[in-house]
Amino acid sequence: MTQRLYYHAPNLYEFDSIVDEVIAPSGEESRVGVILRETAFYPTSGGQVHDTGWLVAAPDGLIRVAETAEAEDDHNRIVHYLETTTAIAAGATVHGTIDRERRRDHMQQHSGQHVLSAVFVELYKMETVSFHMGDLYCSIDLATESLSADQLLAAEKRANQIVFENRPVQIQFVSRQKAEKLGLRKLPPADRNELRLIEIADFDLSACGGTHVGATGQIGSILLRKTEKARQGTRVEFVCGERAVRMARRDFSALSEAAALFSAQLWDVPEQIRKSLEDSKLMRKQKDDVLDQVAELMAVADLRDRTESNGRKIVVRVFSDRDIAFAKLFAQKATRAGTPVIALVASTVDPPGLVFAQTSGGSADMGDLLKQVLSPVGGRGGGSRDFAQGGVPAGSHIKVEQLLQQAAGTIGA
Repeated sequence: MTQRLYYHAPNLYEFDSIVDEVIAPSGEESRVGVILRETAFYPTSGGQVHDTGWLVAAPDGLIRVAETAEAEDDHNRIVHYLETTTAIAAGATVHGTIDRERRRDHMQQHSGQHVLSAVFVELYKMETVSFHMGDLYCSIDLATESLSADQLLAAEKRANQIVFENRPVQIQFVSRQKAEKLGLRKLPPADRNELRLIEIADFDLSACGGTHVGATGQIGSILLRKTEKARQGTRVEFVCGERAVRMARRDFSALSEAAALFSAQLWDVPEQIRKSLEDSKLMRKQKDDVLDQVAELMAVADLRDRTESNGRKIVVRVFSDRDIAFAKLFAQKATRAGTPVIALVASTVDPPGLVFAQTSGGSADMGDLLKQVLSPVGGRGGGSRDFAQGGVPAGSHIKVEQLLQQAAGTIGA
């Protein structure tokens, strides 16, 4: 059993201990692991991620602790995975040092989560069903189908009130029987006789094994980022303390750059974006209208210069400066011009492609014709009797012009 020093002293960053066991690398785990008699390193559990840091052991010197995890046994031990191929000997005395910045960040996030979860219960009776701490942001899942913007802002305001009041955060150990009478925000499963309680003075009391600040003012601030639907209800993304400052700075820098591009004030950026989107939609519509007119004019001009054969006109056209979307539009215009038409059209713009179309009710089969010319060269495509579309393999040296001529020869053009 590993004595967990962080249980009583979450601000303990350095300690001395003895190596009880060394775990050699295995097929599933390539790193050396050590189990200490006591440790201040927090292992991943309860939504909070693990500590990292260093061990000093003579004669090995400074050794990096890359990960801390609960041992996969029933002995309540903690494994410290090392960034070294040199194993520390069992029985060795080591000096441990926790990564202070990482631990402080985790304390701010986890304590902020306690405040935030208590606020959602206080204001809206919304219980937290899960907590996740990531490298960039944290989140809680609330047992509610929806959360309005006003509710989110009110919760953020109330949470920061608790932070600014700098309420003491205390640790106590009680029996489960006593805990059941104390009115915990959420009572954990009945698997332990003694519970570790985290109390935010006159505000929240909950069972938790994580590391926490000594007073809510050390959380710094709580910033709610966004909400989204989750399997268990509604997910609320948030950051606390130094993370909140970094996120706010990043957001401000991005918004400032956007404002400069628009030559506008920061608060005018959303309206400028809306206006740009509307202008873009209008321009796309105008472009589509122009392309539609161009395709129709080109189709009419092409048909005018062609003679009928067997009661129909056959158009063979390759576009080297238009994509397959325009080729398709051209074929549609040609086959709807009034005169029975078969249009064999291609685009050489990467990726090159073919469009075979005929006036509705024509005697040919465009889908079958396309397969006839593409299958031998490894091309893919398909369609109906009146319309088919396909392409040649990427990087192929096959020229679509040759395939069009082959198709034209098949139908007797």
